[in-house]
Amino acid sequence: MKKILSLLLAVLLSGGALLSAQGRHHYTEASALTLTGKLFPDTPNPYHRVDTVVHKGFTPTENLQVRESSGLAVAFRTNAKEITVKTVYGQMQFPTNTNGIAARGYDLYIREGGEWIFAAAAVRSQGTEDKTLTLIKDMDGSMHECLMYLPLYAEVNSVQIGIEEGAVIEALPNPFRHRVGIFGSSYTHGSSTSRAGMTYPAQFARRTGIQLLSLGCSGNSKLQPYFADVLAAADVDALLFDGFSNPDAKMIKERLFPFIERVQAAHPDIPLIFQRTIRRESRNYSLAAEKKEADKHHMADSLMAIACKRYKNVYYVRTDASSPDHLASVDGVHPTNYGYTLWERSIEKKVLRILRKYGIR
Repeated sequence: MKKILSLLLAVLLSGGALLSAQGRHHYTEASALTLTGKLFPDTPNPYHRVDTVVHKGFTPTENLQVRESSGLAVAFRTNAKEITVKTVYGQMQFPTNTNGIAARGYDLYIREGGEWIFAAAAVRSQGTEDKTLTLIKDMDGSMHECLMYLPLYAEVNSVQIGIEEGAVIEALPNPFRHRVGIFGSSYTHGSSTSRAGMTYPAQFARRTGIQLLSLGCSGNSKLQPYFADVLAAADVDALLFDGFSNPDAKMIKERLFPFIERVQAAHPDIPLIFQRTIRRESRNYSLAAEKKEADKHHMADSLMAIACKRYKNVYYVRTDASSPDHLASVDGVHPTNYGYTLWERSIEKKVLRILRKYGIR
């Protein structure tokens, strides 16, 4: 097994396509096609979001999270009637509030009339992840432009896309424009979505055509200086932050301004757009939750009012993932798919308005 993995990683490191015929299917390594959503294009493992040999300071959990493929998608065109996937997983997480399709599976969209339409989503059952996954079958055999999102809560060392013999698969030019980094909490990571393409960054990118490079780290978006250093090293046109969801009021007070200054020292001319964290339904009848969340909102609101005046190119936008019936939550903290759609809609125009000031359209 070690020899197989070593050979596989050697192929990945070389940047070549891993092409093989297995039965009636031919397999192409996804990294040989077009990967979208990558903050750092040249990580040794193409499906890692951050090179953890270069960037230090992470806790063990954070180290895994930045190696997970959340936010990454592969763009390709194919006339296949059936698409299968073979995955070599590294470490995997099994979050209790996120199903297996989102955490360890794949989510496929096909572009039709300029719009990305949901096509399929699937995952192998636990314990059979190394087996071939049939993602979709019985398609009509015409050429389709595809976008396949990778797992949210798993590290992947190889993703091979299989098509039947006689069909073709080729890289699709990146369907998204610009490079806008986004650092955030479990909300940005995609917790409680039913499939990977339903995170609010993924929905934003499909609706606007603006590429978001997601660095969601569940529970760990706390304005840490070492994450500021990661973002400072990234080649980005703008930065978007979900930075007030995980830290408490005291942490926000201590860390916000140094975090801004650290990032802005490397990116003095790009917009830094901070989001107000959403209202959690867990506040409804818990006095402790109400106080903690209210304190956090008040601290972020008051400090961002100062930050937007003190620092050039710093902005603050309000989010909303709440439905009038209070039912758009999975666990009182994380939104449903619909809640994440509400979130995306609540920021879309505001963020686009800011980006346009900097020629990002």
